[in-house]
Amino acid sequence: METLGHDLQNLFTITNLLCILLGTLVGMVFGALPGLGTVIAVALLLPVTFTLPPLAGILMLLATYQAGEYGGSISAILLGVPGTPQAAATVIDGHAMAMNDSPGKALSYSLLSSSIGGIFGGMVLIFVSVPLAEFALNFGSPEYFLLGVIGLMAVGLLSGRDKVKSLISVVLGLMAGTVGVDTLTGVNRATFNQPELMDGINLVAFLVGMFAISELFLMISKGLNISYVADYSKLKTGLTFREIKNIIRPTTIGSLIGAGTGILPGIGGGASCWFAYAAVSKSSKNPESFGKGCAEGIAAPESSNNASAGGALVPFLALGIPGSAAIAIIMGAFIMHGIQPGPNVFTAERDLVYGIFYGFILTTVAMYLIGRMLTPVFARVLVVPNSFLVSIVMVLCLIGIYASKSAFFDLWLALGIGVTFYFLKRLQYSVSSVIIAYVLAPIIEENFRRSLTLSNGNYGVFFESIYSIALVLMIVGAISASVYGDYKKRNNRANSTDTDERIDAKN
Repeated sequence: METLGHDLQNLFTITNLLCILLGTLVGMVFGALPGLGTVIAVALLLPVTFTLPPLAGILMLLATYQAGEYGGSISAILLGVPGTPQAAATVIDGHAMAMNDSPGKALSYSLLSSSIGGIFGGMVLIFVSVPLAEFALNFGSPEYFLLGVIGLMAVGLLSGRDKVKSLISVVLGLMAGTVGVDTLTGVNRATFNQPELMDGINLVAFLVGMFAISELFLMISKGLNISYVADYSKLKTGLTFREIKNIIRPTTIGSLIGAGTGILPGIGGGASCWFAYAAVSKSSKNPESFGKGCAEGIAAPESSNNASAGGALVPFLALGIPGSAAIAIIMGAFIMHGIQPGPNVFTAERDLVYGIFYGFILTTVAMYLIGRMLTPVFARVLVVPNSFLVSIVMVLCLIGIYASKSAFFDLWLALGIGVTFYFLKRLQYSVSSVIIAYVLAPIIEENFRRSLTLSNGNYGVFFESIYSIALVLMIVGAISASVYGDYKKRNNRANSTDTDERIDAKN
């Protein structure tokens, strides 16, 4: 059975299907639990991929990513507390509908639109990645260096409200990415005479410490006795054909916006859900119904979340540039299996790539089926107190970190990283910027140095090809747009202050 040049029989193996099932279950539970979320779930499952075939391990992480996007809506709808940042917009109408004695219907809208968005994102992945990868084969070291810079600028300028803190986060990620022995000179860099750091920071320790352990400290600081209460008596409610028909338009709009923003590194589902909600609410025939339990207000952000997951895989597979923090962790699974994402992966690992393409669609189907059957069960997990969750997650963190290299040093390293990022999160620094900069650091450094070596130190190599010039213009344009946007905001604030002062003077 072949589709678009791929033998799908290699996809439907017991190992692959069980990994998708496990990833879906873990993703929904962690997505539904406020304070944990998708990224932590993906980070915790990363060590498990050591012992799995590459396709099975990657599909498990993708299933976790997909299911977590929907799982965040469970707590958003039932409790009014988004389980993930991507479900923030769902709270507005989802919780309102639940309070109107329709929690099951609200969850049904969320699950259906999430599934449609996921399939749409998968189709974008299939039909956009290959042409983009073929185009990228024209790129050399200068172009890849500039692409890496664009990726850094995207997370530095677009992710987070405070650009200065986001840029500082980028620098921290770049610094972490340079730890270890320089492959060109053999010089130790920031190893502090620790042999365990000569190969760089252990990826699992870095990711689990950054996302999971730091989040556990935040949960502890908020109180271990916190738990939530929800009414589960009305969760099993399906949708009629007319109700499904009513969400086709907002689901389509949300899917388009989600896939488009997902392709752009540094934006992701957290922003796309608000873009989709705003677009649908402004174009709706009944805008006054939004905020009161409107089905369109659930369908738009939920479809955009899952569509952005597929969109984020496009630059990752085609260019080697991760589009989100979760994708950056999944990139770690590729690296641990000796696979480098980018245009060459389509020829060197053809079966793996096409397995990911169609496996992504399969993870969406699994999310829908398991969501239909087990959402009431997942919802009951919300009443588990933080004291129990912290204990279980901490044990899983320690097991995963030690299993990666069997080194006690990595446990202390992860703890130090966790404490550091606990304070960075409290100070509202961008963790996503750090991790994306960390995985982009070797790409940027190696291609920068290779370009200068081939050109005998001539920086004009970055302006020789039409592709390089186009990328440089994109960088200049992004910086100019960011500076102009900040200037406009300052002017608006100044004008608003002057107006208020004149009004006060008249009074």
